[in-house]
Parts: sequence; structure tokens; C-alpha cells
Amino acid sequence: MLTSPRAERGVTLVELMIGLVVMAVLLAAGIPSFGNWIQGAHIRDTAESLQSGLNLARAEAVRRNTAVRLELDADASWTVGCDVPLVDQDGDGADDCPAAIQARPASGGGVRASVAMSQVAAASGATAVAPDATSALVFNGLGRVASGLATGNLAVFDIRNPGGGDCAPEGTMRCLRVIVTTAGQVRMCDPAVAAGDPRGC
Repeated sequence: MLTSPRAERGVTLVELMIGLVVMAVLLAAGIPSFGNWIQGAHIRDTAESLQSGLNLARAEAVRRNTAVRLELDADASWTVGCDVPLVDQDGDGADDCPAAIQARPASGGGVRASVAMSQVAAASGATAVAPDATSALVFNGLGRVASGLATGNLAVFDIRNPGGGDCAPEGTMRCLRVIVTTAGQVRMCDPAVAAGDPRGC
């Protein structure tokens, strides 16, 4: 008995073209959101790095029982080092308190983000007219801010991405803020989130 050969299955040219058009439409719809996500990632990377640097400076100050400084540069890079560097006094070949304990270069994910330091009165929330410092904080051996921050003020580091657009709620960028108290507590928050929310400032 003869059997008819099975027809070969495949994709027709029309089906292939429809699939390509659907894929192109989906990609075109998703590219702006992906671009916003990438721009926001630069902000997040810089904010997390700055928060880590401030916590490192505080921890090193407590560990070494001496003043340790975080110096912020204009390109969002930072250096943590002893406020008064000490050369090798115990003869082990390493400086006892180096001027640069750790540094974060501007290259990397956060290169597009910018950081602006200001000071705010903790009680009123008003910006300080003549801040003690605009680019450095020094922590003492107790982990408190020793200089760079007037008593009763908060050090505020605003992280934004000028190339990505305006910050929310007016714009699409989710800008972040790192706050340091005179007691040395460091926290990151989102200024666009309502005050009652734990993520808010």
C-alpha cells in the first residue's frame, strides 16, 4: 500500500515578516524604558559607592582611633584617608595612617552621575547659607563627624544624572540622596518619595 509523503513543515515568508514586524514594534516600545533604566543605574551606582565610602571613613576612624576624611571630587570620585597622615612608625614597612586608605575613581558606572554636597539644618530643613564644607567630611575616633559639618546640620549629598533628564516627580530620573548626621549615621533615601515612607528623605 502506498502512503502519501508528509508535507514538510516550515515558516512561510509572510509569517516570518509578521514576526519581524512584531519584534520591531516591541523593541521600539521598550528602548526608552531601557534607556531610563540605564541612566538611573548610574545614579544608583554613584549613590551606593558614596554611601560605602562614608561608612568606610567612619569605620576606619573608629578602628584607627584617629580622624579620617572622605574627600569628594567634582567628578564624583572620592578618597578616604587619614586627616593627618602618619608615616611608618612601627617599622613594618607600611604607613600607620596613610593619606589614601581607599579611593574610587571617576571611571566606572557612575561616571555620568554628579554629586552636590550641601548642608541642611536638621530642625528646620533649611539649607545652610555658609556651610562648613562642600566637598569633605572628617570622622573622629568615636565615629562622629569631627569637621565639615556644623552642629545641628545634616550633610546632604544629592546624586543626579544631568544627561538623563530632570529628577522625579517633574522628570523621569529617580535621583537619590545620601544624608550624614553629626553623630555619623549615614543613610540613602529618595527625595521624591513621601516623607512617611521609609525610603523617603
